[in-house]
Amino acid sequence: MSLDHLSTTFAALADPTRRAILARLASGETSVTELAAPFEMTTPAITKHLKVLERAGLITRSRQAQWRPCRLEAKPLHEVADFVEQYRRFWEQSLNRLEDYLRKLQPKGKKNVRKKPARKKP
Repeated sequence: MSLDHLSTTFAALADPTRRAILARLASGETSVTELAAPFEMTTPAITKHLKVLERAGLITRSRQAQWRPCRLEAKPLHEVADFVEQYRRFWEQSLNRLEDYLRKLQPKGKKNVRKKPARKKP
């Protein structure tokens, strides 16, 4: 995946309305009117969001008579997940090294054991 395409995908995902649209489309294709219903914005405003998502390859739109369904396309999301995975591994390795270092700093023979509270005598 080219960096430009990845940038386009991240830009499309940056808006909470577009993320909400994608979340709705994850449960199946639906019409523009149904997508617009939960939002307090006009259908043309929703259409602009859909165009951004379509340019990023995150959705496809088609026409079936009067019905214009939108469908989620997951491939760009998979590519974003692959990109982010590199950094998850980096942070996991960094945290593991920090944990090892902190263990070495603890005095030998001393364990962090919590004392049990004293029992009350009857």
